[in-house]
Amino acid sequence: MAITGTRVDPEANGPSCVTVTTDSEGHRITRQGSDVGAIELRTHVFIDSLQPQLAAYMGTVSQGFLPIPGDACLWLEVSPGMAVHRVTDIALKASTVRLGQMVVERAFGSLALYHRDQSTVLHSGQVVLEAIGSRIEQRSPCTVTWTEIIRAITPDHAVLINRQNRRGSMIQAGMSMFILETEPAGYVLIAANEAEKASNITVVDVKAVGAFGRLTLAGREGDVEEAAAAAMRAVASINSNSST
Repeated sequence: MAITGTRVDPEANGPSCVTVTTDSEGHRITRQGSDVGAIELRTHVFIDSLQPQLAAYMGTVSQGFLPIPGDACLWLEVSPGMAVHRVTDIALKASTVRLGQMVVERAFGSLALYHRDQSTVLHSGQVVLEAIGSRIEQRSPCTVTWTEIIRAITPDHAVLINRQNRRGSMIQAGMSMFILETEPAGYVLIAANEAEKASNITVVDVKAVGAFGRLTLAGREGDVEEAAAAAMRAVASINSNSST
């Protein structure tokens, strides 16, 4: 199977092409005269099994195919932003993954890939990495810019959170709340998924695009503390596998 992309060179008479092959028997990637190698990998997040609340939340913001609980998910963020189109094209032509979301921002571009089979998602991810000449270890490390547990939230605070641009569940007065802010943004997804695996919490908000990612979870104090610990372990695992 051949994957073809086109780069327009304003100084040339016509466009130049790069052909990417996905032959598992030999070298799967062949690049000819393309600047695809200039794409920077910012975020590479593989989720083995989407938890019910996170899958439902991602479905509310998805413009493509909707994820369901248990799906494997790969979230990629690259720079520059428009390069996400090339990355998306390579990923979709490499396997039968489904595109759930693609966001082009001013500086970065993000996409979400889903499939029931983990190996299918991993294959597309590997083809992308080879095409851009990168490795998982070269993704940007996760910087935690803020994390906190607020206990026994007040009614006024709860009402204001619920009235904001929230797509998850509502938070109730008296609940404890865990908040996490990361850079790059996409890393909050793995934190949210691992937190939901570990504890009986409510997913209030998960913003994985923009300059910073923001996660808000709520529940009983003990459950929130357990979820927070799982989320921070997930972040630490990202950094242990990233070059600094």
